[in-house]
Amino acid sequence: MKQTANYFHKFLLLWTGELVSAIGSGLTSFGLGVYVFQQTGLASSTALVTLLAFAPGLILGVPAGVLADRYDRRLLMILGDGLSALGLLFILLCLSKGEAALWQICVGVTISSVFSSLLDPAYKATVTDLLTPEQYTKASGLVGVAGSAKYLISPVLAGLLLTISDIRLLLLLDTATFFLTVTATLVVRKGIQSKQAMETKSFTREFSEGWNAITQKKGVLVLVILSSAITFFLGFIQTLFGPMILGFADSTVLGISETICASGMLISSLVIGTVSLKKNRVVILSAALFVAGIFMAGFGMRENIVVICVFGFLFFSSLPFANAALDFLVRTNIADDFQGRAWGLIGVLSQLGYVAAYGISGILADGTGALLSIGSGRGSGLLIVTAGILLAAISFLPCRIKSVRALEETR
Repeated sequence: MKQTANYFHKFLLLWTGELVSAIGSGLTSFGLGVYVFQQTGLASSTALVTLLAFAPGLILGVPAGVLADRYDRRLLMILGDGLSALGLLFILLCLSKGEAALWQICVGVTISSVFSSLLDPAYKATVTDLLTPEQYTKASGLVGVAGSAKYLISPVLAGLLLTISDIRLLLLLDTATFFLTVTATLVVRKGIQSKQAMETKSFTREFSEGWNAITQKKGVLVLVILSSAITFFLGFIQTLFGPMILGFADSTVLGISETICASGMLISSLVIGTVSLKKNRVVILSAALFVAGIFMAGFGMRENIVVICVFGFLFFSSLPFANAALDFLVRTNIADDFQGRAWGLIGVLSQLGYVAAYGISGILADGTGALLSIGSGRGSGLLIVTAGILLAAISFLPCRIKSVRALEETR
């Protein structure tokens, strides 16, 4: 019991480091988005940086998970955190000589993202190493808090810091958090051996087993495809949120707005945690997607910060209901023995929509703004409205597709 308590204390130390690191990463993400848009005036430039920050984690996530099973997980965390700082230091070096060019920021972001991809699978596996099954529930709540910190704390903090300094301060603070995380990991690493995988399988076999688990029931495959379409539309608001507001307001207003809107997701997640969704999950999924689409369209409709915050809060509030229903319908229709492999593949497939959205949303926003002579900011708003309407339009599909309805009927 004493050893178990000691390990939980180690988890808390590791979690504290990750919480601070998440806030630091959020500062950089927010600051670079503002800096790039202010320097270029193009939503496509902001979208490019977002894409380069996201894609390496998606591409390297599965191989990084394999490494976390085969090698020292704490060492991988140290390498991931420490080496990802090189990307930020590169950007800082470029800024020390004046303004950083877009290509220099892209190089720095890519370097940081590539090494950061080592971190997440190793961190999640380390949590398993440190805790007993009885402690997982408490720990998962804390892990969720750390993950949401970059959306709830970082934007408003970064917006305020940018009023007294510039992007250099945000990058320095983020770099400093890496040292705290590495120190915490070094302390946790003492006296703990990584759990090794009992059996090593080829990536091809793992992929095949995961694919078979997904395709065994047609409804599951349909939901995976649908989730990729959903992330495509959500990618538009994620990418164009900043350019739309920066088109008529400053970074402080943007930071406060992002925090207010993201808090909707936190509040509704807490509601779902206390009120169980026991039936009609297909209906809940369709209804949540429909209202999310309507609120998303309202979000981009006007250059009014109060209207934006209200619709943004309601939009993010609806997402956890859709996520909870979708998660249940998929999870309960995949055999327990294949859950890990299936979810690893689902994670990649469902997020392809983000990659596509990050790739084209900025270009479309700039093109729309130029065509209508309204600027990239308002062009971003119109695209968000369009994406919201299309999301609402496809929301009826789960209720209309028989194989999806059958997923709930078999439970």
